[in-house]
Amino acid sequence: MANIYDGAFRTILNDCRKLIIPVINEIFGETYTGDEEIRFFPNEHFLDQQDEADKERITDTNFTVFGKIPKKYHVECESSLPDGKITIRLFEYDAQIALDEGEVTEETLTVTFPNTAVLYLRTYKKTPDKMKYVIVTPGGTVQYDVPIMKVQTYSLDDIFEKGLLMLIPFYIFSHEKGFPEYNSNEQKLVELKAEYQKILERLDELEQQGVIGAFDKRTIIELSRDVIKEIAQKYENVQKGVGDMMGGALIETEARKILNKGISETKKETALRMLKRGKMTVEEIAEDSGLSVAEVEQLAELQSV
Repeated sequence: MANIYDGAFRTILNDCRKLIIPVINEIFGETYTGDEEIRFFPNEHFLDQQDEADKERITDTNFTVFGKIPKKYHVECESSLPDGKITIRLFEYDAQIALDEGEVTEETLTVTFPNTAVLYLRTYKKTPDKMKYVIVTPGGTVQYDVPIMKVQTYSLDDIFEKGLLMLIPFYIFSHEKGFPEYNSNEQKLVELKAEYQKILERLDELEQQGVIGAFDKRTIIELSRDVIKEIAQKYENVQKGVGDMMGGALIETEARKILNKGISETKKETALRMLKRGKMTVEEIAEDSGLSVAEVEQLAELQSV
């Protein structure tokens, strides 16, 4: 089950990578604008094991944000109960990431550990507010915190106001305890569907404002549907009610894309006819056709070829 959630997390991060910036700002107190370059690195690492074949470890993320000072980040997504093993696994990842990019100069090894955090999809009584590494070395002890983001503690208003859109596919976790009631109480299910309808409307608004693109919106909706289908397997009414709603939104989004493409093609045909007449300026054609000046100029160049 966890693989579905890990896969959704990796997909939205790799396909819509700018959405990680508000999350990094929230977790680490950064002030990135979203215009920074984000460079991803391989997330497969081989750990040296004494008397054993090397073990492959796959991290959820391994990337660098190039702000004023480039910083490396490692963020993991977890849905299981904290058991101590997660901290060990995190440290193994971090140490290997540091070694992979370590530098040796005159027999001096320099390794840089990434800024690490964990997104917990479920919050239990045992879920801490942070983890901690304490590394005892002959040269002294080094210790630092690994922050934890508890996804269930963020309301919809928090998510949209802070731009934490990457959390939307996992928002359903905040309703998980209510599934039995939603499944048996039609009115409660209607309220849950209304909440997801509001999510779709707010995503539409962000797309119209140019905050997110159509691809980002579609990815968020698609992954939300996949997570809902997985987490609500035992609750048919929830799965069909909310899951199918998100599926319907995907069909609508695809139809809108086709419609927009048709509208765009019509605008281009109109502009081409005006260009052929040769009686209007580029600016006038742009204004009358609904295209930008740059698009009209591009059409003019293609026409002259």
